[in-house]
Amino acid sequence: MTAAKRKGTAWESALVTYLREHHNPGARRNAQMGRLDIGDIDGYYLHALEAKAEKTITLSSYIAQANKEAVHAGQPYGCAVVKRRMKGTADGYVVRDVATDVRLMNRMRDMEEALQNRDFDLWYDIDKEHREAA
Repeated sequence: MTAAKRKGTAWESALVTYLREHHNPGARRNAQMGRLDIGDIDGYYLHALEAKAEKTITLSSYIAQANKEAVHAGQPYGCAVVKRRMKGTADGYVVRDVATDVRLMNRMRDMEEALQNRDFDLWYDIDKEHREAA
């Protein structure tokens, strides 16, 4: 295994560990599927996640790959999670194009409005919890 491959595998493993602790205990690395690849990690809610740990960062290719893999994975959103040099996992960057981010924000807005209208007290408690965690 090359040094670059080891670095990528270590980044994917670190992301899975972080996601399991902070987001989804079922997060896992995906098997590579060639041209029908579904992203590097499964379990990042609604996303195909493309993990990148490279010296030279090329966002446009990362986003194109993540968006393509989202289609293959049947997920509505693709994102790249890029390792930040000399920093820990939580300091990495989640990157998506503006069109994808706007679709995600529209969904979040619509779902929050629906919950507010259906059960304001539940919405309020969830909103408060997330504001305090920020």
